[in-house]
Amino acid sequence: MTGIAESSPLVRLPFGLRTDRIAVSVLFLVNGFLIGSWAPKIPLLMHRLEIGETIMGLLILAFGVGSVTMMPVIGAMTAKYGSAPVLRVVSVVVLPLLLVITLLPELWMVAIIIVLFGGFIGGMDVAMNANAVAVEKRMAKPIMSSCHGFWSLGGLIGAGSGGLLIGTFGEIGHAIIFTIAATLAIVLILPWIARDHTTAATREATPLRFPRSPLPYLVGLMALFSMLPEGTILDWSAHFLQKELDASIEKAALGFAAFSGTMAVMRFLGDAIRERLGAILTLRICTGIAMIGMVIGSLAPTADLAIAGFAFAGLGIANMVPIAFSAAGNLPGVPAGIGLSIVTVMGYSGILVAPSVIGFLAERVGFSPVLLGVTSLLLVPLLLSRLGKYADFTSG
Repeated sequence: MTGIAESSPLVRLPFGLRTDRIAVSVLFLVNGFLIGSWAPKIPLLMHRLEIGETIMGLLILAFGVGSVTMMPVIGAMTAKYGSAPVLRVVSVVVLPLLLVITLLPELWMVAIIIVLFGGFIGGMDVAMNANAVAVEKRMAKPIMSSCHGFWSLGGLIGAGSGGLLIGTFGEIGHAIIFTIAATLAIVLILPWIARDHTTAATREATPLRFPRSPLPYLVGLMALFSMLPEGTILDWSAHFLQKELDASIEKAALGFAAFSGTMAVMRFLGDAIRERLGAILTLRICTGIAMIGMVIGSLAPTADLAIAGFAFAGLGIANMVPIAFSAAGNLPGVPAGIGLSIVTVMGYSGILVAPSVIGFLAERVGFSPVLLGVTSLLLVPLLLSRLGKYADFTSG
């Protein structure tokens, strides 16, 4: 790997396991776990600070602003110094922030820490994806989809255990327990992460500027329109099922649950599929499946069929973003950290910004036409699927 100082010996464990592979998977797991643990704290935060939906919405926006602000900064640092030294800082700094949010008594204090929490979560996201790319290059095979599968699993564990822990140990007890759990996981795997430190010559030759090549921006568009359906289903599927298809509250909640469940399962299968079919064909098949599922969900006459459509869409959407991220980390002439920061910011804006626009439009024309409109945007990654070639690896 040109310009990279790989000073760490690779430790191989029984059953063909690799320490660098385990370490990056745990990083994704912990990042997802922290975000999942944030979700059940929102109603508690609203009650404790005596704030309504509008103020809470602004706090959630502050989280997003922190993320998209810090991602390019961490991406530049990753390009300059490598992902390993950056991860040793950001993955440790982020650990106590949810506990701090739990303990702070004033709204303005909480707002500041939420911006920092969003920033370091987003920065960790860029750096750990860059580290996954480094491990992919070492192994000459894809691992990105399963890394994102571990992120989904972490989110499921964080959100799923949150209610139980809060009910048993209270808000502060919950925060202490998940902080200790996340800290132990990070401390144990930090010595194992792939050391992709850059050399002095590489640092000198790496300009910290936006690349002139159009490739990272095109891959960013691919990620953006791949993540739009995810943000739409996350924020609006329950409301759509309840309002337009007369689903009960319990059934309405199954829309995103079915989608996220199939997506998590398929992400653990995605690397083997991509290795067998190649990234371009995999991306095209996944996009086709996603579009079919979204059309079924949009036009379904019953809630059960809509939920099935969203679940089918999850099978396709699962591996579209991991392929985009792998491609972003391997673009010619673009440092991995810079490419990933651009693609990450553009991609996540689909989740952070688009749902509010979708809600505005749906209030005027209904959700079914808007969901079909979102489905049509999947034509963009389909048309850009040739860029998936940068996500492919060849042995030797």
